[in-house]
Amino acid sequence: MSEESQVGAFYAGKNIFITGGTGFVGLCLIEKILRTIPDVGKIYLLMRPKKGKEISERLQEFPTNPVFEKLLTTESKDVFNKLVPISGDVGSQDLGISSTDRQTLIDNVNVVIHSAATLDFEESLKPTVKINILGTRQVMELCQQIKSLKVMVHVSSAYVNSYLKEVDEKVYDSPADVESVISMADKLTEQALIDLEKTILKKHPNTYTFTKHLAEHEVKKCADKFPCTIVRPTMIVASWKEPVIGWTCSKVGPQGFLMGAAKGVVRRLPLAKDNIADYIPVDVVVNQLLVAGWNAAKSTSGLTVYHCSSSTQRPFRWSIIEPVVNDILHNYPLKSAVWYPYLSFVPSLWLFRLSAIFVHFIPAVLLDTLLRIMGGKPILFRLHKNVWNSLNRLEIFIFTEWKFHNKNTRELNDKLNKTDKEKFYINIESMYWEEYFVNLHLGVRRYLNKESEKTLPAAKNKQTILKMVHIVWQVLVITLVWFIFALVTGLTMIQTSWCPPVIYLFYSLL
Repeated sequence: MSEESQVGAFYAGKNIFITGGTGFVGLCLIEKILRTIPDVGKIYLLMRPKKGKEISERLQEFPTNPVFEKLLTTESKDVFNKLVPISGDVGSQDLGISSTDRQTLIDNVNVVIHSAATLDFEESLKPTVKINILGTRQVMELCQQIKSLKVMVHVSSAYVNSYLKEVDEKVYDSPADVESVISMADKLTEQALIDLEKTILKKHPNTYTFTKHLAEHEVKKCADKFPCTIVRPTMIVASWKEPVIGWTCSKVGPQGFLMGAAKGVVRRLPLAKDNIADYIPVDVVVNQLLVAGWNAAKSTSGLTVYHCSSSTQRPFRWSIIEPVVNDILHNYPLKSAVWYPYLSFVPSLWLFRLSAIFVHFIPAVLLDTLLRIMGGKPILFRLHKNVWNSLNRLEIFIFTEWKFHNKNTRELNDKLNKTDKEKFYINIESMYWEEYFVNLHLGVRRYLNKESEKTLPAAKNKQTILKMVHIVWQVLVITLVWFIFALVTGLTMIQTSWCPPVIYLFYSLL
């Protein structure tokens, strides 16, 4: 007879308040709770109107989200009655919650999971301070008012300490006086903040890591009042096992790379292929949030920090899948591809920029022109331009290797009984990265590119045509360059017959 789930038993009958519930992690978290903890109480979701839709309308769309497919094979749509929308915004005063709704939360909530944040690395200090710092402060103020709070779980990021190459599971000294930062963000103009940004951020690479670091101290201030725990995921990627293998709704990181590569429009990727790239599947993150909350609630106060990471336990390097990445793209092509897919890695930004001119921008101009002629909307040149403009800010994350030590996480796993190790798995030692990336690509194909398995035969037929077009294109380009070279030098094409292989070699190195 199997042991009872201790984690599930803790959350049974508990009412949970979640911020960021409509995001990548939030949706997966809600699905996990509804599917594996059927006796959970109400799940209050902080939501705001979006794209002209009220929060009630947005909530009604939940059952149509693919993340809930597995849940709905065993449950009716009535299971969503446990979800209670709370109108508000983490970036507004008092979270934008009405006095009536606030009292409902104070009287009924037992667990708070704060996941909402602005993740934009390009964002200025004004909005990031408002959402990441003041938003967290206001969540903590609400927690202090809740009558029967058992635990508060804060979703941070391993990169809040990105100025260090090796990071431990602890809250590091504050990078600035938080009140001064809040005051500047409130009083100074947007331009003044941009001018002072480097001075204010000091060692931090962007406003996101800076404000999320300060947000951890907002949590730490309350650690003697009620149980708190901080979970720091690294780069969150598609699901490993649940709810559906490869599920994702995020275009960040490798999901975005593969999405563009499968279309044939992303052909070069700047990265240090032998460096450790720390990726962690979203289902592991969700499990760790729930397990960390269960463990923290055993005490009446205190703070524990956990790295939800892979770098020191099951490290991934792009060199692992470099030999097979194009096989993956070609075995599972897209019907909507615009060019024959081929992806190669380049080791520096300057080489990427050079190659991008030839393999990204020139084809983008041609394809955008074709789209205009056909009455479509040209997007490829703008897409590559946006990538080009963001590279300087992303360079540190592309070429730096971090090691996020996860001693606390390993000890947390050891505290789980057999049932919970299977049900709320946080141990990634059995992960096989090559297999995972095949499933990630299939997830990207299905959930981001919106192509089912039924489209594979048609996609493969189209890929055959695109491959022939690609070969013809290469022959034409090489011939044109060969002709121009012969014309400029005054030599015949026979005399310059060595040119084609040299041109092809140069092109392949880009």
